Amino acid sequence: MQQQIKGIPGSAGIAKGTAKIILSLGEIKNFRKGDILVTPATSPTWTPIIHTASAVVTNVGGALSHAAIVCREYGIPAVVGTTNATKIIKNNQQIQVDGSKGIITLF
Repeated sequence: MQQQIKGIPGSAGIAKGTAKIILSLGEIKNFRKGDILVTPATSPTWTPIIHTASAVVTNVGGALSHAAIVCREYGIPAVVGTTNATKIIKNNQQIQVDGSKGIITLF
């Protein structure tokens, strides 16, 4: 059985792709358009990277968090409030983000 991480649905939709663990804005150079952003949290300075992501996963936050609101505006799936996604998901791992159900599936 595939491992799953549960969080809070932040923005509806499903995306599958390569996870990039980005812990600070200084690591943005490691992020490519279409990657899935996995990060502790976001703030307004993260908006340009969110715009290029196929999905977003955060450790903290809820339906009114920055990541959830921006992802809904851009139509990008998001799962927020996972508590420990940055510790469980490996960099460059293939994952699926189900922003409607709040579930991330690891492959």
